[in-house]
Amino acid sequence: MSVDSTPAQPFAHSADDIAKLEAIDQALNDPSPRNIGRLDQWGLADTYEIFSEIGTYKAVKITLKDTVQLDAALSIPRHLAPGQVCPAIVMPAPLSDLGRRAYIGMVHRLVQGGYAVLAYSQRGLAASQGKIQVAGPQDVTDATEVIDWLVGQDGIDPERIGFFGASYGAGTSLLAAAKDPRIKAVAATSAWGDLFASLYENGTRHLKAFEELVKLFKEENCSEEFLGIIQKIRGGVIDDEVREFARVRSPQHYLEAYNTSQTPILMTTSWHETIFSVPAVIDLFTGLQGPKSLLVQVGDHGNAELPGLMGLISKPTEMTYRWMDHYLGGSAGDGAEPRFGIRSEYMHNLLSDVRHEDWESYALPPKRFHLADAAAGERDARMAEGPAQSGWTRAVKVTGEDTEAVVAPKLIQTGLAERAGLPHVYPTADIDRGRAAIWTTAPLERAMQVRGSLEARVTVTPQEKSATIVAYLMDCDPATGKAKIITNAPYTLTNEQAGRATTVTFGLQPAHYVLAKGRQLQLIIDTQDPFFAGDNRAPSSIEFSSPKDAESYVDVPLGTLED
Repeated sequence: MSVDSTPAQPFAHSADDIAKLEAIDQALNDPSPRNIGRLDQWGLADTYEIFSEIGTYKAVKITLKDTVQLDAALSIPRHLAPGQVCPAIVMPAPLSDLGRRAYIGMVHRLVQGGYAVLAYSQRGLAASQGKIQVAGPQDVTDATEVIDWLVGQDGIDPERIGFFGASYGAGTSLLAAAKDPRIKAVAATSAWGDLFASLYENGTRHLKAFEELVKLFKEENCSEEFLGIIQKIRGGVIDDEVREFARVRSPQHYLEAYNTSQTPILMTTSWHETIFSVPAVIDLFTGLQGPKSLLVQVGDHGNAELPGLMGLISKPTEMTYRWMDHYLGGSAGDGAEPRFGIRSEYMHNLLSDVRHEDWESYALPPKRFHLADAAAGERDARMAEGPAQSGWTRAVKVTGEDTEAVVAPKLIQTGLAERAGLPHVYPTADIDRGRAAIWTTAPLERAMQVRGSLEARVTVTPQEKSATIVAYLMDCDPATGKAKIITNAPYTLTNEQAGRATTVTFGLQPAHYVLAKGRQLQLIIDTQDPFFAGDNRAPSSIEFSSPKDAESYVDVPLGTLED
């Protein structure tokens, strides 16, 4: 099964959405009856007629110290009394051709709530000058200069500045807050915690997502430093330069700064996130000692907040309004207090709303399922609680071709379908057992839930010196042989010699998934996935085994729905 080549653009808009955003932009810049009247086809004419009475809006160019000009737009509430100041929200753009206009649907709500809003396209993006730095130190310096420019405008309270960003803008917002104490609150949707963990999971390059992001950056717009990193990652060179590039761009690296400043931080991510590492976001959240909140939702990168960026309702943006109101004193939200701790949806129910104080109370205790050999006459092996199972060996062929098991058929779009209640169905009964090893539990006697982090251990013996394996945990219907994905993870090992057995233990992506009575947990391990750059050489083979005192297992945080 191949992965669709649709770009990994979390903020891809339909033609109608783009037309709407352009019409809003025109009405904000020139609130004439004609321009406002054009918005009537989307039911927005009244909204922006009111906005023209309560707020100003102007496109501006912010000239930085190195003469680079950033494209920006500033909105301020009208009718401020002499000397009166208001809180401000700064919004670095996501990775989108729309640049700062990707946030334009949020402006009227924030201004009505008493905020000034400054949205800007980061250097190299959209209409801004300069070369793309990938949320590097230069982008953080730019954010500080943007604040300098903002507080020089009339009506801005320099003591009440917040940053909001989605995806690329989320990273810049978090990194800027680590350096500039004037940032008093942050909301970061589809955030990242550790950039290296997002590029390189369990020794395996996330090459598919990386290449699609590079397409969106457009290589001709990238800095010389980033161009060098691109070539190294493509060539499989993961050296100190790559690690340092990622380190300085990782909010996790600045944990001490956040804890010293006690900056309130709201972050969101998704269970089926294919761009940034979810465990790294959870690690960052867990390490924060100040006010914090984490929302984890159904779907993939950027799916959940997209309606909110367009001016509609979404949990990420509604939580953002509450967060900023609480810390900056505006009134864009619904008046309710923000929610601290962890809030999540479970797959695939958008109406679910589970809340816990921290990850420790959120995650269920793991149950260990030992991997066994296939019983006589059975096609697949069993995984079950109870005594460890040793002494078995299963071999799979490395052909260079994929099986029906993949992380997702499409970047981003598969997650959108999940949010619509249409998760991808995997025909796992059709998988060639010569190219994948499969273990399955007995049918569940009652409905259960997976909630927390997972871990697998298996002994791997490749014919070659290196090998990549990809593990998938599925929710399988035994009546049809079809399944839905719960979680996954790759692992790449490099041995000193071919044919050497190595026991590997690795984490899978955390999950929150409800299984119906009668379903089965199904673990699939194969050798190929288009999402990852594998180190397998075809044709060859890989053996999986379970030696004594290093028996193979998968730990699943499994409990009843009442747990």
